[in-house]
Amino acid sequence: MLVPDDIQVACDRIAGHLRTTPTMKLDEPELPGVAFLILEQTQHTGTFKAPGAFNRQLAADEAEMLDPAVGIVAASGGNSGMAHAYAARELGVPAHVFVPATAPEVKVARLRSYGAIVHLSGTEYLHPYDAAMDHARASGALVCHAYDQDEIVAGAGTIGLEILEQSTGLDTILVAVGGGGLMGGIAAAVGHRIRVIGVEPGICPTLRQALEAGAPVDISVSGVAADSLGAAKIGAIGFTQAVAHGVESPLVTDESISEGRAWMWENQRMALEHGAAAVIAAIRSGAYLAAPGERVGLLLCGANTDPASLVARA
Repeated sequence: MLVPDDIQVACDRIAGHLRTTPTMKLDEPELPGVAFLILEQTQHTGTFKAPGAFNRQLAADEAEMLDPAVGIVAASGGNSGMAHAYAARELGVPAHVFVPATAPEVKVARLRSYGAIVHLSGTEYLHPYDAAMDHARASGALVCHAYDQDEIVAGAGTIGLEILEQSTGLDTILVAVGGGGLMGGIAAAVGHRIRVIGVEPGICPTLRQALEAGAPVDISVSGVAADSLGAAKIGAIGFTQAVAHGVESPLVTDESISEGRAWMWENQRMALEHGAAAVIAAIRSGAYLAAPGERVGLLLCGANTDPASLVARA
């Protein structure tokens, strides 16, 4: 199981490749209990995925597992693929990224802008994943998982170290959960000091279902946040960390996610994708109620959305 020392190794490895993402103090009546916003959507590629991508590829390069002629392969709903494509470009290796045909065009365009060779396959994450594995077997490319590899989760955990440095006095961090890599990394990094809550869309609750079953289970995938939180099963690493650190899973509706996203644009002028707005929804809808005096941080995990969809309500 990943431990804080693993997170520190990842932090040292990726130093110099990433931005230090800011936190923002907040005192907003419509977000009761929230003391900080953690602006991970300002990271390279507009998502939290970049630290894990760099950690995976740099670790493989150290181990002489990254062939510069063949490069990497990833399957993604969009965000992890962008991070891996960006890291590969920075390290000078090719990237093949397999995405569902339903992936938002804004994400596909961004993938191509980072130099990735994009392959469209099926309608759910499992379809491009199978195609990516076929490509890896045929080519020898380094497989870069979206959320369930030690290096990926440890890279995400480095965000937790930044939180400890910048956001003093936090009691609780709310993190959106899809495949569980971000939640697992944050829990591994700070779960011994700060409570971690994994917020999920009620329509695709990978963590909640796994906790109830006692193991990761397959679920159906749909909803407004499916492009970023649409894993069909939580990763084994994230699940292990959730159990070890007592991570709870409040559920939010698609309507509350959309309303939270619109509220953030109208009131904070922050462009968030639907998955990132899940933590806003949890507070605004009451799915998570902060206790008196509790200081909560909301981790905003991505901003890869169509700006045209950020329309103010009447």
